[in-house]
Amino acid sequence: MIEWRNNNVLGVIFVLFLGQVVSTNLALTSFTSSLLANHSVDAPLTQCLLCYSLLALVYTPIVLYRRQKLSVPWYWYLLLGFIDVQGNLLVVKAYQYSSITSVMLLDCWTTPWVLILTWIFIGTRYSLGQFFGAAVCMAGLCLVVFSDSMGDASGGKNPLLGDGLVMAGTVCYALSNVGVEYCVKKKDLVEVLSMLGISGVLVSICQICLMERSNLEAIKWSPEIISLFGSYAVSAFVFYSTIPCVLKLGGSVLFNLSLLTSDVWGVIIRVFVFHQHIQWLYYVSFNIVGVGLIVYSTNDQNSITTTNVENENHNVQYLLLDEENKGVESQTVII
Repeated sequence: MIEWRNNNVLGVIFVLFLGQVVSTNLALTSFTSSLLANHSVDAPLTQCLLCYSLLALVYTPIVLYRRQKLSVPWYWYLLLGFIDVQGNLLVVKAYQYSSITSVMLLDCWTTPWVLILTWIFIGTRYSLGQFFGAAVCMAGLCLVVFSDSMGDASGGKNPLLGDGLVMAGTVCYALSNVGVEYCVKKKDLVEVLSMLGISGVLVSICQICLMERSNLEAIKWSPEIISLFGSYAVSAFVFYSTIPCVLKLGGSVLFNLSLLTSDVWGVIIRVFVFHQHIQWLYYVSFNIVGVGLIVYSTNDQNSITTTNVENENHNVQYLLLDEENKGVESQTVII
């Protein structure tokens, strides 16, 4: 009994650690994007390209080594990569016009969009407490937009445009998250991360050739700029790679609460690194969003069920593969 409790405590500590890895890397991607914007670097697609390249280089060899057919058609992965690239493009572009605090708070808008999309397309059902929590989040986020409309105190040259870009990006993020959830239920996470990286690379290269060549030529490259690009790529790679682990081990409750702490890091970065003044409405909005996320997360009853179902599907898939390799009919596994 004592050994079991020790293992359980260690498991909880490990999941909490992974949650803070996600939160910290999300804040780091925001931090590096803000610094690049301050250096007049406007190349969001190139930032995305580096991240997707790391995903493809790390996870594609594993998929090739397995020599298994894709469980999801390649064109669906291409569509998923296109949507994900647009989400990253819009959010990273927003740092050219708005502050790091606004972008990170408005990024929470992804939660209600995911709630709506999973209800419609996946059939997930939510409690009244979760709907209430999502409504509270949106009320707090509206305060961010109102605060940005009041003037220059927000720390951006066109905060309303930046806010609009972020909210459009959250729709793409929500579509991407729902698509990843659907793909993960059909196959393991390695295939999803690999194909997301490959499709992201292809889409990013095409869009860079059409939209970003002149911006790249205008960049005055220096060791600092190169290090910022590299830091963004590594942070985004760790962020993408850790999210599935947190969702599998801790569920969506811990995931949402972990993302909430990234907003705390964002405020700390803005005050102590950028030395910017924060309007009082930001503090009110932050508290309201925090309360809404906590209400939403504590009323989430789907994380444990979803995790168990995914584990069962994952085990069945590999049982079927093992039986196929041995030459035994799949009906034996079904029985």
